[in-house]
Amino acid sequence: MRFETTTEIDADIDTVWAVQTDVERWPEWNASVRTARRGEAGPLALGATARLEQPRLRPTYWRVTAFDPPRCFVWESTSPGVRSRGEHRIVPLPDGRVRVELVLVLTGPLAGLTGWLGGRLVRRYLRLEADGLRRRCEAG
Repeated sequence: MRFETTTEIDADIDTVWAVQTDVERWPEWNASVRTARRGEAGPLALGATARLEQPRLRPTYWRVTAFDPPRCFVWESTSPGVRSRGEHRIVPLPDGRVRVELVLVLTGPLAGLTGWLGGRLVRRYLRLEADGLRRRCEAG
């Protein structure tokens, strides 16, 4: 199962990267996240962990598995029968703005059922994240 949303942001790549990788501040601008706690101090990096609490979902622990500043980070979490991969990509546009691509990929024996039952919520949460990130970055 794959869910994806994109948005264009009138801000430079470094600004968007700084906001997107400051995970503990996500609840300030991302309506789909109640709390976000990093597992270690310092900037987000390969191997870093975070615990997210979201409405209607169990708390989830994420680990960064790919890291390419300031363009992309990928993190993964597991639950019984499902592995989740969240991709956060920033693509520079010729006019100085960026396009943000947010992707959630579910794999494993229960991925299809999980996606079918929770797909509407997943799409909503991806949209809330994209819209919140855009507003936060464009507000300066």
